[in-house]
Amino acid sequence: MHARAVFDARGVIYGINGILAIKVALGAGGTTTNQTGALRTVAHQPFGKVLLILVAIGLGGYALWRFVHTLIGHGPEKSDDRFERLAALGSGLTYTLICAIAVGILLGSGSSSSGSPNKPTAGVLGWPGGTWIVGLAGAVLCGVALYQLYRGVSHDFLKDSKTEEMSPAARKWIEWIGTFGHLARGVVFGMVGVFLIKAAIDYNPDSAVGLDGALAKLAHNSYGPFLLGVVAAGFIAFALYSLSDARYRRI
Repeated sequence: MHARAVFDARGVIYGINGILAIKVALGAGGTTTNQTGALRTVAHQPFGKVLLILVAIGLGGYALWRFVHTLIGHGPEKSDDRFERLAALGSGLTYTLICAIAVGILLGSGSSSSGSPNKPTAGVLGWPGGTWIVGLAGAVLCGVALYQLYRGVSHDFLKDSKTEEMSPAARKWIEWIGTFGHLARGVVFGMVGVFLIKAAIDYNPDSAVGLDGALAKLAHNSYGPFLLGVVAAGFIAFALYSLSDARYRRI
């Protein structure tokens, strides 16, 4: 599979997440907006199984590419950048999990899962040092959220693109959707991280939520549907950024 196809797969997942989240914001009913819900939506479309296979291959390829980035860096100029490698490791683990979910759905083993982290969190909290593990996971997610916000505000993500090959209009487009998309990811990742930390402090696995739970909590607050709509639009923007990034990405 062409290396750039992995960014197309990432774009598909975020685009479907964004559309489902907008449906929740408009009151279209509690469709799960986490990665599992998005992947099941793909599977239920015409030729959905074939599309899901392609998405799973793309996600697996992206995860593998991020692990390679972790081991050898991304070019000589970044080979000693430990923070970049750590970010690549976290990204690789995340997309490995999403790929595993896709494979589970294809094999028919994911039909009843909601993608909620409550049950895994409950198990981890019972381990020796489990509260620290859950709290650390939340802290890492908060760190990832801050990094996403930084990349969005500073336009740092443009360093990964061949901006010299872009027309002025293409650069402006990718800069806009990339900024909006990274900010949206930062907000939601931060919410999930905070809820995990709260679960560790309270020793209550019900406090832990995934992407769907974070969006649901956002929707139930004052101005929630509006804020959820903004975040959902941000996911769609990140999906469009991923598809555009597939064209200009420095591989």
